[in-house]
Amino acid sequence: QVQLVESGGGLVQAGESLRLSCAASGNILRIEAMGWYRQAPGKQRELVASVISDGSANYADSVKGRFTISRDNAKDMVYLEMNSLKPEDTALYYCNAQAYSGGYDHLVHAWGQGTQVTVSS
Repeated sequence: QVQLVESGGGLVQAGESLRLSCAASGNILRIEAMGWYRQAPGKQRELVASVISDGSANYADSVKGRFTISRDNAKDMVYLEMNSLKPEDTALYYCNAQAYSGGYDHLVHAWGQGTQVTVSS
């Protein structure tokens, strides 16, 4: 099993910054990809950013140039640096990991519980 715990959410004003962190633990052989998703009230969960083991990252168009994802492979952690936050960034942010657990024939998709980010105008 793989467990994910997010931290770093909060209430900020538009234009300010936040840094989210996510720690993975459990029976992890190798994490293939980690990412951040978000879900606003009444909307579907959407990908914000993802990063694979070599550091290559992918971003939603709405956050390009403002958010930066990074990971620490040694610590099994992923971070999301969010700058120039906008009210439309308000959502519950979830950490996601795709990891081999228990064997290299067992790829697990794990989710955290979510951390709330609220941006006031």
